[in-house]
Formats: sequence, structure tokens, C-alpha cells
Amino acid sequence: MKIIETSHIAKRYIMGSEVIEALKDVTISVNKGEYVAFMGPSGSGKSTLMNIIGCLDTPTSGQYILNSKDVSDMSENELAEVRNKEIGFVFQTFNLLPRMTSLENVALPLIYAGYTKSQRTEKAMLALKNVGLEQRAGHRPNELSGGQRQRVAVARALVNDPSILLADEPTGNLDTKTSYEIMDLFDQLHQKGNTIVVVTHEDDIAKYAHRIIRLRDGLVESDIINPTPTKVQHLTTL
Repeated sequence: MKIIETSHIAKRYIMGSEVIEALKDVTISVNKGEYVAFMGPSGSGKSTLMNIIGCLDTPTSGQYILNSKDVSDMSENELAEVRNKEIGFVFQTFNLLPRMTSLENVALPLIYAGYTKSQRTEKAMLALKNVGLEQRAGHRPNELSGGQRQRVAVARALVNDPSILLADEPTGNLDTKTSYEIMDLFDQLHQKGNTIVVVTHEDDIAKYAHRIIRLRDGLVESDIINPTPTKVQHLTTL
């Protein structure tokens, strides 16, 4: 079953008198349960593609089908609803609210989804348990290591049971050992059936994915199955 289908999408930005073609003609599909990396140098279009796939932006032309819904021409409110239900975001900078505990940060998306307080607490605790951090539920971000903060961010991304986990440079602010731990976590989440899309410019991070789509100058340069994904040590157990 296809979760992501883009057909000839293009994205143009007008900067004064200049037209910038961030994406020129991109047609890709991602199936449910795949683990895919979008790769490319700065200016390749990978971040623009991520923003469109994450419903943070809309294409100038072409069509985007997300989980059987055409989201190409949706309004801002419609896109916000799709984002909350269908996509879990993990960012390089964690984006945790500093005055909230881990549990409160993870429960935040559930407020917009209309869950009661007791339901939010139950689901958020389960999400923290799934990333091995239930013991840190009452800690604020400044009381956590970088790796623990990113785990809280992953728990928040997964709390709504989204169709896709979309990670933008998820190890960009982490040291090497902690980066491996986060990629270990992604591997385990993939084995549990989650669909994962990682956006990265780092070869060693992309090699964890089972499929690598490379972009250059707003076009797909290559789309290959990775025959030997980097083996993960399973430093942590979910």
C-alpha cells in the first residue's frame, strides 16, 4: 500500500525578480512500512520535498497523494489537520518546550486531537515507554541529555500513531555515539512496522535506511534499494 505518491511536483519561489526552482519534476512513491532516506547536498531540494511531504508547504504544480488523500491544494487548516493525524515530525533541534516535562511535551499533540487529560497521560506514558524513557517522564528538557531529548521528540512524533515518521537531520545536534543510539531506535521502530523517512546529507546516516533517494538540482538523481543497510547494535531495547 502506497503512503506517499508524488506526481511531477514542482516548487518555485519568487525572490524579487528571480525565480528559484527548488523542485523541478519529482515523481516518487513510498510504501507502508518502508524506511527511506532523502539525500542530497545543500540546495538539492530535499528540504523542500520534505516540507511538501510533511504538509508544511504545497507544490506549485503536480500532485501529492498522502495515504489516499490528495493534499496538493488543501487549505492551511486542512493541511494542519492532516499533519496532526498523519505525520510525526522529528527535528534536528528537538523543538521541545523548555518549561514542560517530557510527559507534557509528548502529550501536546493529543490536546489538538481532542483526547481527555487521562487519555493523554496514558498515551504519552506509553510513547515514552516505547523509546525507553518512562523513568524520565517528570524531567524537563534541560535535565535531559541530547539523546534523551531526541527520544522525547521521537515519542511525541509517534504519540498520535501517524502514518509516517518524518525525521529532518535527526542526528545533526548529537555526538557520534548518541547518533548511533537514535538510528538504533529508528531501526527498532521500523521493525515494528513504522514507515520512516529520514532527510539527511550524511552518507553514514542514510546507510541505515533500506532505500535511498538522492536529489540534485530539484530532480531525483537516483532511487535505489540499499542491499546492505548498516547493521544496528540494538544498544537499547524497546
